[in-house]
Amino acid sequence: MTVYLPHFGLRDPPFRLTPHPEFFFAGARRGATLEALQYAVLHEEGIVKVSGEVGSGKTMLCRVLLDRLPATVDALYIANPTLSPAALLHTVAEELGCPPQPIADARIRPIQDALIARHAAGRRVVALVDEAHAMPKPALEQIRLLSNLETGQHKLLQIVLVGQPELDDLLSATDMRQLKDRITHHFRLDPMNPADTGDYLRFRLHTAGYRGSELFSPAAVRLIARASGGLTRRINVLADKALLAAYCQGGHRIGRRTVSIAIRDAHYTVARNWRSWLVAGVAVAALAGAAWWHLHGPNNATATPPAADPAPAAAGPA
Repeated sequence: MTVYLPHFGLRDPPFRLTPHPEFFFAGARRGATLEALQYAVLHEEGIVKVSGEVGSGKTMLCRVLLDRLPATVDALYIANPTLSPAALLHTVAEELGCPPQPIADARIRPIQDALIARHAAGRRVVALVDEAHAMPKPALEQIRLLSNLETGQHKLLQIVLVGQPELDDLLSATDMRQLKDRITHHFRLDPMNPADTGDYLRFRLHTAGYRGSELFSPAAVRLIARASGGLTRRINVLADKALLAAYCQGGHRIGRRTVSIAIRDAHYTVARNWRSWLVAGVAVAALAGAAWWHLHGPNNATATPPAADPAPAAAGPA
């Protein structure tokens, strides 16, 4: 048990890194993205792509999606991005309960038969491929071939590709255009802004059982937002370390100083925002102006020699 829980009246650790669906934050368009993703998986025919930076909450979104799918949907979770095409087929076949077969002999036909049987029984099958940005191109091509499996009117396998922004670059390659054309929906998880970060902190604390007054000061929230870049994993790391630091100090409210301790402990770098750069620029300009005045002002001006009289014009002919 986390040592600071009783100190803050918490029931559960509010900022653990492992994804728990009950801690899913629906703000910052996460809830809208989840609903659109659910609809796409259940009603559309094509491949769905979800991308986002490391620590943006993709795994949490996928866990919640799998948790909320109807009982008539069978979900296959493929988490190994380094699979060869044959190993990928073997994994899918194993997940569908197909008869065992050597990886070298993996074929699509047993998978197709299993999918047809489930479709006849009124079931849908969704394959969620995590870390898709790290998949070799031959495995991604195998994903495209799997997406071809269909009856006369319906796709037999709905595929969701989840990965970092590098997945977009990978799919932009000329030899990946056939797979890219099969993607019917593109979803992206963007970093949270400071307002969303404050809402996120309050939601996680409340879900964990906190019922006290505002725990993180506005300045602390802004600093966490800047140091984390709006990424949920980093927010969780900083908030957890700040709670521990406050507990060790015997405090019940977290301000900038406590968050600064957490930032140093996490070895994060706080990026300057535009206001900080503006203040720094004004300060530099002021110092430069003062230096110029010191060198060239009225009391220190260097005397300038008077200009010489112009030479008389040469006399013209009489």
